[in-house]
Amino acid sequence: MLFVYGRILSQRLVNTVNSDKVLYRLVSSLIKYHMVVCYSLYITGFIWFIVTLKKKMYKYQFGQYAWTHMILIVVFGQSSFTVPSIFEGIFWFLLPATLIVINDIAAYFFGFFFGRTPLIKLSPKKTWEGFIGASVTTIISAFMLANIMGRSQWLTCPRKDLSTGWLDCDPGLLFKPESYSLLGWTPHWFPWKEISILPVQFHALCLGLFASIIAPFGGFFASGFKRAFKIKDFGDSIPGHGGITDRMDCQMVMAVFAYIYHQSFVVPQSLSVEMILDQ
Repeated sequence: MLFVYGRILSQRLVNTVNSDKVLYRLVSSLIKYHMVVCYSLYITGFIWFIVTLKKKMYKYQFGQYAWTHMILIVVFGQSSFTVPSIFEGIFWFLLPATLIVINDIAAYFFGFFFGRTPLIKLSPKKTWEGFIGASVTTIISAFMLANIMGRSQWLTCPRKDLSTGWLDCDPGLLFKPESYSLLGWTPHWFPWKEISILPVQFHALCLGLFASIIAPFGGFFASGFKRAFKIKDFGDSIPGHGGITDRMDCQMVMAVFAYIYHQSFVVPQSLSVEMILDQ
């Protein structure tokens, strides 16, 4: 946690304390030696593990060691991508998270009323009808919700530091509405002749597509995991639903995709022609 969140929050922390020279020097030093500190802590734990190995306990102890790293990668590693997405604008966290919830509810609804064909052996209750119905619902919802959320500066403005206060910024071209004419596409009696669409809505379609087709496999993975160890839920913190992890299985997969998609296809290229020529 110290390593991952230190890397995520380091620049924001510097931006927050840059007015105080003493605090700025302290934070700068901590950030400079951040990787050294984290590696020292990890290698200390590694050596401690080796030193405390006991005869006839090797298999159990190495099993625990493997479980620790699996949990770090599968659960913590994926969920940590949520934080940088929030700093890029709550929109990039809230929309993907909402789409997962919508997909889950729609899959249950369509599966309950129309489900006939089993989808996957890991989850006998999942059906193709529920999967397809949820996919269509999620993609439509993504397009509509992006238009609603994208008009709020509080949701779209990035945060460059850790200070509090209302966000005010130029959201950029992605969140500025563009008008599209419907002439030739609609019958003459149709009341609207043009529609207003935010460019980010087209990106939202990609998020909706992933949330409806790929993200559910996070849930299938969790189902297989539970069946392998003959457990019903990962806990009982949410009555009727199970533990927190039962609600986060798809969210973790979605969090990684949302961040990678934003960095790859939404954030403008930081290299300029001048920078390339200088190099």
